[in-house]
Amino acid sequence: MFGVTLVFTLVHFFNHLRENDLRHNIHSFLLILLAFAFIVFALKMRLYSLKVQDRVIRLEERLRLTQVLPEPLRSRIPELTESQLIGLRFASDAELPKLVDRALNEKLSRADIKKAIQNWRPDNWRV
Repeated sequence: MFGVTLVFTLVHFFNHLRENDLRHNIHSFLLILLAFAFIVFALKMRLYSLKVQDRVIRLEERLRLTQVLPEPLRSRIPELTESQLIGLRFASDAELPKLVDRALNEKLSRADIKKAIQNWRPDNWRV
């Protein structure tokens, strides 16, 4: 909706640009700025909520890893990247130690971790 508004305000601006009326040109330009600001606002809102959710996932997974992993791997939890932690959230508790070991030793990416998961644990709380 905001994108359509931006297109219409651009059309409005270029239609009034030919009229040589400074007041209409300024008004049309301000409408473009307003439409662009709404688009930026909507994108920022979405990005902020995703970033907060990623931080919560990171915290939840670190807590889960301290409960599930054996001691040698538990001390290596800080070595996991945020992307790896987010990928590991889908792994079942049974396969988690093996996947964490592989992620640390092979430097697996989030996509590689997801491909390696055998028993998926759904994340029904994702925004």
